[in-house]
Parts: sequence; C-alpha cells; structure tokens
Amino acid sequence: MAAEQFQQLHAYLDSQIIGQTQLTRSLLIAMLADGHLLVEGPPGLAKTRAINALANGMDADFHRVQFTPDLLPADLTGTDIYRPETGEFVFQKGPLFHNLVLADEINRAPAKVQSALLEAMAERQITVGNKTYSLPAMFLVMATQNPLEQEGTYPLPEAQLDRFLMHIEIDYPQAQTELQILQLTRDEERQKSSPTLTKLTQADIFAARKQAINLHMAPELERYIVELVVATRTPEKYDTELGDWIEFGVSPRATIALDRCARAHAWLAGREFVGPDDIQAVFHNVLRHRIILSYQAEAQGVTANQVLDRVVQLVAVP
Repeated sequence: MAAEQFQQLHAYLDSQIIGQTQLTRSLLIAMLADGHLLVEGPPGLAKTRAINALANGMDADFHRVQFTPDLLPADLTGTDIYRPETGEFVFQKGPLFHNLVLADEINRAPAKVQSALLEAMAERQITVGNKTYSLPAMFLVMATQNPLEQEGTYPLPEAQLDRFLMHIEIDYPQAQTELQILQLTRDEERQKSSPTLTKLTQADIFAARKQAINLHMAPELERYIVELVVATRTPEKYDTELGDWIEFGVSPRATIALDRCARAHAWLAGREFVGPDDIQAVFHNVLRHRIILSYQAEAQGVTANQVLDRVVQLVAVP
C-alpha cells in the first residue's frame, strides 16, 4: 500500500515539475532515507515549486527561509521572548520546527547561521541558551545554491556539506520540455486548481522507510559499496591519475548514505532487493559534494563528476 502511495506522489511531482525527474526522484529518496538535500542550479528551475509540491502531497507543514547576509541564528531556531504580564521568558519556535524546510540560497548566510542549521540537520535538535529542543520526527531540509552568482556568498564548509544526504545538480530543460512547462502554467492560470491527491501521512512515510531499510542487499553488494568509498581514500591503488585528482576521500557518512539511498532507489522502483544499478544510480549524487579534489585536478578542469565516473569504471562490479 505504501509503495502505491509513493508511486502516486512521484507521478504527481513529475506532473507539477516537468523535466526535472532527477530532482523529484531525489526528493522521494531523501524522504525515504531520512536525509537532507542540497540542490544546485540556475534560478527559475522550479526548485521551490518542487518542495512545495512535495508538501502538498504530504500531511506535513512547510516553511521557506530566504538566506541573506544579515540573517541571524535566532531567525532559524527561534528565541526566548519576554512576557511582561507574567515576568517570564517564553520560547518562540523558529522555522526549523516545521517538517519541510527550504533553505533558499543557503550560501548567502554567514557561518554562524550555517552552524545553527548544522546542528538541526545533524542532531535533529536546536540549542538556545542552555536549553535544547527536539525537532519533529519528520524533518527534511532542502537547501539551494545558485552556481551563477558567487559574489557575496559564504561557501559551505566540508563539515556541513557532509551532512547533506545528496547533492543534486539541475540544468535548463530541453525546448520540448519548456513548451510543456509553458502549457502547464497557462492551464493552472485558467483552472485555478491542482490535481486531487491523497496525501501521505507521516505514519505512511515511517512505514515506507522501514520497508526500504529492510530491503534485501547481498553481502557482495555491501562490499561493493565499501570498495567504492575506499577507492576515494586510496585512489592511487587503482589509478595513478585518479590519485593525482583526489585530495581527500569521503567519510563513513558517505557509506551509510550510499546504502540508504540505494535501498530507497530500489524500493521506489518496486524491487524487493538492491542491485548494482541502484548503487550506481545514486553514487554521484551521494559523493559529489563530499569528495575534495586536488589543486592539480582543478587546474586541469577536472570535475567531481569526472572523478566519480573514473571510480565507477575502476571498481569491479560483483
């Protein structure tokens, strides 16, 4: 039953976000794997619309935060408000206490704001003063970055990047797809209504997560995941050029994320087991933001995607 509901939600997202199938699928994988998403792409590619559509298909509340240089940590976490009628301080919750949070242009906020978000993403809690508050059990952050404008931005530190389950890169749609987008927006203006959809409850999502994590994975594939990760740490053992390209490999968080995302990918496809194709389908999105390239690779114009392509080619598939 949960699988059918997710398939309906997936179809709904694809009908609302045309031409961005990787983004819609990744949102559902992040939901199933209980992780957060970093989406990078030019403006106007329906990033905000995507998470809005996801919120419409779920029994969950949603909040968007526009990150700016003058944003303060309290603007995310909330703060203690003094009530003169009682003479007490009362905690006023911030936007992080919603189920779905869109951190729009996350790299425009300074480090102190990013650190506040880091605790929420990693520990599912926030600390204000000497008190710690738990966040909702159903909690997902989708952060966006604009690759076209880097002036006045604060690059995310590696420690925070590692907290994102996946890093998705999206680009402009094809001409035929853009025509469909034009028709969709025109139809929405005329009808002033959206397709009816049975909303997923949070209980449905938790049940689906349990099914995905219990999906069968052969021991050989578990070793395959570990070998892919280890290849980024000791690349010189596989290829001299690859060793020159990678400065630092990925952490065990990447191993865990690759396992969970591969299971979610297989579950969404309706399979009862995980195959090598499932691991390879999510490999780039899971490791793209975690791998640190050397100066030599950057000087040669080698991208993280090209490095990961080489890793997949060199590590034997069981």
